[in-house]
Amino acid sequence: MANISQQFIYDARRYVRIKHNASDDEIVDLIEAARADLKLGGIIASKAESESDALIRRAVFLYVKGEFGLDNSEAEKYQNSYQMLKKHLQLSDEYTKEA
Repeated sequence: MANISQQFIYDARRYVRIKHNASDDEIVDLIEAARADLKLGGIIASKAESESDALIRRAVFLYVKGEFGLDNSEAEKYQNSYQMLKKHLQLSDEYTKEA
């Protein structure tokens, strides 16, 4: 697995409301995709890969929730929430400029 802690995977699992680890590969792929999308959007890598920053955690988990599974009737709502939060992060010097 990439640079993703087991605790972060567990937290993402809880966010999509599953208790088993059978979907961990998909969850890890989605976490990596969320981080890549944040970086592509101009968020500095150290922030995009943070597991402790509350806004980054929320963004990653919204991305995971919006993309997880095939029969997600609320996917669009979570995808829109992710996009909105990403836009807010992109407007913040704290997330787009190295200190």
